[in-house]
Amino acid sequence: MYAEHTDGTPGLREKLMGVELPPIPKPNASREARVGVEVRNALAFKLYGTATGMPPTHRLEIRFTSSRSSLIISQATGLPTSENYGIDVQYNLIEVASGKSVMTGTTFSRVSYDNPGSYQRFSRNRAVRDAEDRAANEIAENINTRLASFFTAGS
Repeated sequence: MYAEHTDGTPGLREKLMGVELPPIPKPNASREARVGVEVRNALAFKLYGTATGMPPTHRLEIRFTSSRSSLIISQATGLPTSENYGIDVQYNLIEVASGKSVMTGTTFSRVSYDNPGSYQRFSRNRAVRDAEDRAANEIAENINTRLASFFTAGS
């Protein structure tokens, strides 16, 4: 699937490198803005690797919402000891030349994390951030797989 074509037509790698990733619209300095940057950066690395300079043939617009839910609450402190973090994503692949949408899709990620120590603020914040990063990487992997399928099969 990722091999170069012998007939001179662009291979999958070149097609993926032609996907432009505009910034994900979220309020500046918000937690969701940081997650949006993580999703975009992880996806950019999966699409381009370390290469740059291809003219865009497609633009991928991404919108997402995130959620947190408590799984286990400590009876002693009333604070959660285990939580879920989720990201729900809608994306739209637009052909730059025509401006038409050629593919739309949705994906999601749910990850769980423990809150070590009910009063340890730094460790709680770090656990949430690690969960956000894991979910963002999973979203990027899902979208990358779908894009590879689209450019290989054409649908």
